[in-house]
Amino acid sequence: MDNALKVERPTVTLRELALNKLRDAILERRFRPGERLVERKLCELLGVSRTVVREVLRHLEAEGLVEILPHHGPIVARLDLETVEQIYEMRMVIEVMVVRSCAERIGAADVDLLRVHLDEIRAGFAASDIRRVMRGTSAFYEVLFTAAGKTVAWDVFRNLNARINQLRSYTLWSPGRNVTGPGEMQAMLDAIGAHDPDAAEAACRLHVGNAWAIARQSAAASE
Repeated sequence: MDNALKVERPTVTLRELALNKLRDAILERRFRPGERLVERKLCELLGVSRTVVREVLRHLEAEGLVEILPHHGPIVARLDLETVEQIYEMRMVIEVMVVRSCAERIGAADVDLLRVHLDEIRAGFAASDIRRVMRGTSAFYEVLFTAAGKTVAWDVFRNLNARINQLRSYTLWSPGRNVTGPGEMQAMLDAIGAHDPDAAEAACRLHVGNAWAIARQSAAASE
């Protein structure tokens, strides 16, 4: 049979494209916390139907990036100090466990891959490209979890990632974080590469703790 007329399934749907665009816009703070998300305006901006917009908003609500307020409609999720505390408590516990395990079992190829992703993070900062920084950061952490053999923990962490990235949109661009952040990650990588779990844990606690403090200040200022 002639397959010339066969319709190929697109690799990315219109809904997925719209979801990624709106998520990026929120993370890049083109929509501010508490800002109302008007469906009609989003339809015009994204070039999609109201049905698609509603599906996207429901998905982002599940990720924690959008709130639906009674009699008001969807807004960009606001920073909440209690939520910040819970997210960073979980981050600290999970990441400390992962970096210790990673330092004990990582191979040379994964160390090299972590270096590549860290270089990408630095390049993103140099270009003031938040998407590039976040992509590099997500890739860096995925290698950490995989090298540590913590695939279940990665699934848990990945489910938190949208909220973590929202907080990163505040912490990444705080003064000097473009230097201190990668520097802390470099210290963590050096300890992991040296197979030193105690030093890796100390570097991880410093890195997460400093980001936590910045996020806490941002949340307190927004209340």
